[in-house]
Amino acid sequence: MIISGVTLAAVLLGLASYAGTKPASPGADTSGHTSSAPAEVSADPADGVYPELEAYARRDKADKLALGRADAPVVLIEYADFKCGFCGKFARDTEPALVKKYVDAGTLRIEWRNFPIFGEESEAAARASWAAGQQGRFWEFHKAAYADGAKEKGFGKTRLTALAKEAGVPDLDRFARDTDGEEARNAVSKDQEQGYSLGATSTPSFLVNGRPIAGAQPMEAFTQAIDAAAEAAKTRPRPKTKTKPADEQDAKQDDRSEKDGAAKDAR
Repeated sequence: MIISGVTLAAVLLGLASYAGTKPASPGADTSGHTSSAPAEVSADPADGVYPELEAYARRDKADKLALGRADAPVVLIEYADFKCGFCGKFARDTEPALVKKYVDAGTLRIEWRNFPIFGEESEAAARASWAAGQQGRFWEFHKAAYADGAKEKGFGKTRLTALAKEAGVPDLDRFARDTDGEEARNAVSKDQEQGYSLGATSTPSFLVNGRPIAGAQPMEAFTQAIDAAAEAAKTRPRPKTKTKPADEQDAKQDDRSEKDGAAKDAR
């Protein structure tokens, strides 16, 4: 039953992902400055929701690519690519309003998933965003990379360093090592595999407490989904959160510090 439920949701998300982000006609503007077709979101808290998909929310307090309380009643998971114009539109026009209305109030948590689908520069930008996150600057990097006109400048190595600097990443040498490191590649690959398992075929794609939404939809589509999910959450137990033991995190940080210090001494 669980497998069949996920499979059905994957098919629906795949179809909605295509329908929600395809150009209106041949030769239509694909820069992301035009809105995709509005999603039909029911006010019924249970309509269009697949409980099995709620498990995709990590709710990890140590997740550096997440925003909001780990125990928030609603989790919005975003699968996106930094070279995607529609993703940039959502990041500039809709996400800040969602943060102000729901994240700051403790109702919503946003969990980012790197879902690069536009080639090598997309992959590099995804790894760079993860690397910025390791120094606590993911969302600042996210804002810089999605600024109006930013994607037109590309995401080559020099440009990524400039974005990291703009985002206030303190250690640019570490940022460069992390961007090219195996840990970043594994993290991005893990996010990609999750997106593909859901049937996502284009970006952005979203899950709101198990409800698939595709495309840079109007604010109303997200508020309806979040309000319905928040209402449904009132009748359920408080969600469980995850985090690594403090000593394990400290040990990892100590190991990182030793490696960084050794690298500096070598230079």
